[in-house]
Amino acid sequence: MDVGEKVKNLRLKMGLTQEELAERSDLTKGFISQLERGNTSPSVDTMTHIVRALGTNLAEFFSETASEPIIYPNHEAISMLDDCLGHTMHFLIGNAQKLDMEPVLLEGNPKGRSKAYDPFEGQSFGYVLEGSLILHIGNRSFVLNKGDSFYFEADGPFYIDNQGKESGKLLWILSPPYF
Repeated sequence: MDVGEKVKNLRLKMGLTQEELAERSDLTKGFISQLERGNTSPSVDTMTHIVRALGTNLAEFFSETASEPIIYPNHEAISMLDDCLGHTMHFLIGNAQKLDMEPVLLEGNPKGRSKAYDPFEGQSFGYVLEGSLILHIGNRSFVLNKGDSFYFEADGPFYIDNQGKESGKLLWILSPPYF
């Protein structure tokens, strides 16, 4: 593990300058700079001050637990067919419920539709990959064709339907996860 690189990444993630981290950890900016470049090694006491200033502790900082995956292979997607509504939902990331957003691929059969979603505190984004679909938000409706996208605050009920003669495909993302 490159301690300096990890300190730098956490510092940048928190939006701190080297000077701000130095002030919070009672060190000098020069020491933080040297640490991040790998030119010095901190004592346990100094490291304790740094990790506290970064909002963590030594155990978490030095933990080698696996990080979240970056690649989610197609064969790991979970598909759910709803014959009653006439659609298939492909959950592209299996553990998305614990993430900030949940992407799905909705395949709407002709005359099919998604389930109706209640309002929630979040956003909905979609991009039509194939066909023509209709987005319903409250009592408003919007026709979407291949290449169209939408984005809205999910503060009213909404659903998607396909009134066409061909299947439609939609990349649909809710944040936070709500599917």
